[in-house]
Amino acid sequence: MVWGCISDFFTYETTKSVVVKSWSVGIINRIVQLLIIAYFISWVFIHEKAYQVTDTSIESSVMTKVKGFGYYHNRVMDVADYVFPQQGAAVFCIITGLILTENQFQGKCAESDKMFRCNTSENCSKHHGSILSNGVITGVCLKPSNESEGQCQIEGWCPAENKAENKAMLNVENFTIFIKNSIRFPLFNVTRGNFPSTMTTSEIKNCIYHPETKPFCPIFRVGDVLNYTGQNMESLKMGGEIGINIQWKCNLDLSIEYCVPRYSFTRLDAPFAKNAVSKGYNFRFAKYFKMENGTEFRTLHKAFAIRFDVMVTGNAGKFDTIPTLINLVAAFTSVGLGTVLCDVILLNFLKGAEQYKAKKFEEVSDAQIEASLAQSPGSSLSLKPEPVSRQGEQAGVQVAPPPLLLPAPPQTPAL
Repeated sequence: MVWGCISDFFTYETTKSVVVKSWSVGIINRIVQLLIIAYFISWVFIHEKAYQVTDTSIESSVMTKVKGFGYYHNRVMDVADYVFPQQGAAVFCIITGLILTENQFQGKCAESDKMFRCNTSENCSKHHGSILSNGVITGVCLKPSNESEGQCQIEGWCPAENKAENKAMLNVENFTIFIKNSIRFPLFNVTRGNFPSTMTTSEIKNCIYHPETKPFCPIFRVGDVLNYTGQNMESLKMGGEIGINIQWKCNLDLSIEYCVPRYSFTRLDAPFAKNAVSKGYNFRFAKYFKMENGTEFRTLHKAFAIRFDVMVTGNAGKFDTIPTLINLVAAFTSVGLGTVLCDVILLNFLKGAEQYKAKKFEEVSDAQIEASLAQSPGSSLSLKPEPVSRQGEQAGVQVAPPPLLLPAPPQTPAL
């Protein structure tokens, strides 16, 4: 077995061409080759632009600004009231509803949540350390009378948070969002902005984004953004999360003016839109006041908001010799797959498979070469032909030199 493995290892295989006169196999071979060539031309080179070197490490900066006036509980709300945070970052919230708890102070009072109802103080002791309450549970049950049901006492900001119904802010659909985005592709040192530098101030102030008529306007109406995602204010009453994606796909083999942004919109929290637990989006913040006597008060805001995430993605490509050559070599190599498929068909599925195997594969051993040389010493199979005299000397036989042939004397013609 060891000798067989060694002999198999020190073997050499060379290609042998066999011409098969078969219409069916020939047609399959050409069809496969055409499909491979069409794939590389249409998809790899034209669609994927594999002849380019690509830069995906996009550097981006986003600044936002919201404008508009809303109405909440007979009050006019401006940007300082309903936008959070106010820094104008890529992630910001527009408050659509509020629940206010006014004039809170540090002290002890009854919890407002129904899960902390009690009849005795023992009912409250089991809630010690709870993080679901509006303050620290003291273990005391506060009851207005002996016959009525009470609430557990808390220590913290009193009175406890109001559990009133969320009241929606009006006119949110008419708010506008200004987005200023600048990007850079470091590999090519190319910088671009999301609106033309030739656009004037009056043009920016008077335009509203539309994917067909105003595709480069940087001002977006909130109602339009919700419509692009298939949502409305009623479906976002409890808040939600909207994604604004700015995509840059730049072919730098063309003019730089064709490197422009494309906007798309989606609801990011769609999997939880119909979920009874943690539905929507809300957060809390407070505004603090201090009286002249040093007593501190605050107004607690439970805000229901639409959170906007401005995301920037993209890549840039430019012609380069190395990826072009690599993909050309891959294309030429892949054309040979047609030959592999045809060999599989010929060796396994056609009637003359055995004859094809006999023609395609042939084993040549050293013994066969020596036998061929013995039969025909002058054969072309001899890799190192030796002179006949040398072969005779090796065999110990003296070989006589060839006889000297002299020209025959001229004959006298008969008279």
